[in-house]
Amino acid sequence: MDDKYSDVQRSEKITDFDKYYWGYQYRLANEVLVPMMIKNNWFKPGDMVSEIGCAEGGVLHAFIDAGAKGALGTDISETRLETGKVISDIINLKTEYKYHDIINEEPYDEWKQAYDLVLLRDVIEHLDDTEQALANIKKIIRPGGRLFVTFPPYNSPFGGHQQTLMNFWGKLPYIHLLPKPIFYKMIASGRKNDIGEVKRLHNIRMSAKKFMDAAGETGYTIERQDYYLLRPVFKMKFGLPSIKITPISGLPLVKNFFSLEASYILRVDG
Repeated sequence: MDDKYSDVQRSEKITDFDKYYWGYQYRLANEVLVPMMIKNNWFKPGDMVSEIGCAEGGVLHAFIDAGAKGALGTDISETRLETGKVISDIINLKTEYKYHDIINEEPYDEWKQAYDLVLLRDVIEHLDDTEQALANIKKIIRPGGRLFVTFPPYNSPFGGHQQTLMNFWGKLPYIHLLPKPIFYKMIASGRKNDIGEVKRLHNIRMSAKKFMDAAGETGYTIERQDYYLLRPVFKMKFGLPSIKITPISGLPLVKNFFSLEASYILRVDG
């Protein structure tokens, strides 16, 4: 196992909860994302990398390990950003962390056209204004740079994030596609802190088409799109292999109802 991973797992400065979340972020990037990005020439040593919704920064730490010249992580959870700072000190990797709302706040001038690669993993489906978020992110990407986006399409088995509610009904796939009154009644016994977010996702309903339409409207070129029956992160969480369904992903039914992850590389042309 990587020395930095081991250093974090042994540290007494952070909780086991934080070690778990940082750990799968770091492993996902180290074992999957960084090799994929290098292979396709979407990332190379010396590039500037940013992650919107970086949490504890595990993904960014893997990119720094791989030679990123600089790394910026933004989030709206100050607690997770503070944990990221502690972990950066533990493993001695310089990372910039900043509280920032990508929809409602203009990117700082020093960020504009400063990044070769921006990552947006499992965030876009939570944002009320998809086009505004993508437009603001585009401002910080250099011409020729790329945005990597992943999310579970809303109509997929657990696209409603009902599993976060930790009640009986939340264990069942597709319940978020039931009529609203029935669905809301089923989630009422879930964890109160998560009910509101599940309702927000029900209103946003992020689909592959909705995302691609927003990407086109904001001037991105969709360079690649992939769809997964089993997500790459499931290897870190559950020991399962990732399974793509790309050969038949052109079918809307597959994209929306069977893909547990939609994955995109968007290019910003000069």
